[in-house]
Amino acid sequence: MQVKFCGAARYVTGSCHLITLDNGFKILLDCGLFQGSSSKSWPKNNHWHFNPAEIDVLVLSHAHIDHTGRVPQLVKDGFRGTIYSTHATRSLCAIMLMDSGFIQEREVEYWNKNNLKKIRKNEIKPREPLYTTDDVEPAMELFVSTNYDKWLKISDDVSVLFKDAGHILGSASVTLKIKENGQTRMIGFTGDIGRPDRPILKDPQPMPEVEYLICESTYGDRVHEMNPEQSEKFLRIIRETCVENRGKLIIPAFSVGRTQEIVYMLDKMETAGILPEIPVFVDSPLAIDATDVFAAHPECFDKELHKYMMTDPNPFGFKRLKYIRKVDDSKALNDFEGPCIIISSSGMMNAGRVKHHLFNNIDQPQNTFLIVGYCSPETPGGRLRAGDETIRLYGEWKMVRARIEIMDSFSAHGDKYEMLEFIKNQPHSVKQLFLVHGEIETQEPFSAFLQEHGFRDIAIPHEGEVFPLK
Repeated sequence: MQVKFCGAARYVTGSCHLITLDNGFKILLDCGLFQGSSSKSWPKNNHWHFNPAEIDVLVLSHAHIDHTGRVPQLVKDGFRGTIYSTHATRSLCAIMLMDSGFIQEREVEYWNKNNLKKIRKNEIKPREPLYTTDDVEPAMELFVSTNYDKWLKISDDVSVLFKDAGHILGSASVTLKIKENGQTRMIGFTGDIGRPDRPILKDPQPMPEVEYLICESTYGDRVHEMNPEQSEKFLRIIRETCVENRGKLIIPAFSVGRTQEIVYMLDKMETAGILPEIPVFVDSPLAIDATDVFAAHPECFDKELHKYMMTDPNPFGFKRLKYIRKVDDSKALNDFEGPCIIISSSGMMNAGRVKHHLFNNIDQPQNTFLIVGYCSPETPGGRLRAGDETIRLYGEWKMVRARIEIMDSFSAHGDKYEMLEFIKNQPHSVKQLFLVHGEIETQEPFSAFLQEHGFRDIAIPHEGEVFPLK
């Protein structure tokens, strides 16, 4: 048996890990898009480290696009096996992959238009989308979904168990029980590790003890703010931006998970009577659809939210909150006068409607951009996190005059102590631990941290690297 790391190796996005049994049976864990600058992500997303037609089953940890975004492409390129996930992950994939297909079409159209002269001179070839919206339905037909905490047999020799990872709706750690050569082997994949005591979702649940563990490491070098500090800071930023400066507070947020958490926090502030009387806009059709999916899966909610819903049956809506679908209504926000809060995707500001809000508002000092999660360094969000004073958008350089605030406490990824807590039952059973889903600058200190707490034989794989599982 062996594992090959085909994505998210010394990189946060592009989750994809291939386990091959001695009898040739192939299990793919996640199939995500590489996200970041086009120059880096395009070649990565157009290369497989395996033959898609040879994959027997695909197991998905959760629905985020950096974990599922190449699924339609995998099917388009020959995969005909079964895709296993939780029920909520399947529901989210149905809308997220369709949105991703639309984005693939639009981005290629934009790129070909901008490079038309070189294409006509045969200096470069025109691009084709990784996949289109038409490729999503055949992929969705291969899904088989199941509950948490239930062993599911996926072949004569392999069973899979999903445990709630507390990251986003439907997110799960994956445990594989594999019978091979007269032995039963246990292999674990944490997926993205969520955080305890967070709004909406249940706390992460520990995995069974395993021999080999593939572990995420996104925030392995830091500690997040605690909840009371987070709420106080968030409210202070709202008041300073919208009341004192009469500006716009623009929050780039991923459509699934982050947006719903922010809306829920604002809903609670409104119910408590402490939210300033300003309009709030959620400018993302995908976020609207995702919020509907959230409402359809209350089995994933924690006790706090169930209790809150007894007094407020709609935790994702209040009087001054408006969800925006139409493009014209989104454009109208550029001319909106007066203070407001705009929540829009994508979280890294490298695509989607928020990129237009960035272009139209970044040079105005009364405004604030609140970054609430990880951004690849080369994306607009990453450059703003790094303190760049100018930023290039749509071929034009813009001065960064708006205030930039960062609140990683909103992140759905656990910090180093929360990740350690999640895997604290593993040191005595794990023979080898593989760190994925992180930058090397983060992974090296996290590796040292884990070694201090009893873990041994920790590897940080390169992309394409193969390890035997003896």
